[in-house]
Amino acid sequence: MNVRYFAAARAAAGVEEEQFDLPAGATVESLLEAVLAVHRPEPPAGTPPLPRILSRSSFLLNEVAVRDRSVALGPGDVVDVLPPFAGG
Repeated sequence: MNVRYFAAARAAAGVEEEQFDLPAGATVESLLEAVLAVHRPEPPAGTPPLPRILSRSSFLLNEVAVRDRSVALGPGDVVDVLPPFAGG
C-alpha cells in the first residue's frame, strides 16, 4: 500500500509518500497504526504531532473519500492523508 501525505501531515511525517507491506485483510485503520509505528513521536518544531493530525484528517482510498477505517485494502491501493485545510 502506498500512503501519500499532504500539507501538515507531510511536515509531521517528514516524507511525501511511503510504501507499506501489510498482510491480506489489512484495513485503513491498521495502515494508520503502521504509519504511527514508524514515525518519530516528535515532529519538527511548530508542527503538530502526526497522531493528532491523523485523528483530524480525511482519507482518500484510490482517490475516493473513505470514512470507514475498517475498509479492507489491497496491495496496490493508495491512501491519501488530507489534514484540515484553511483558506479561501
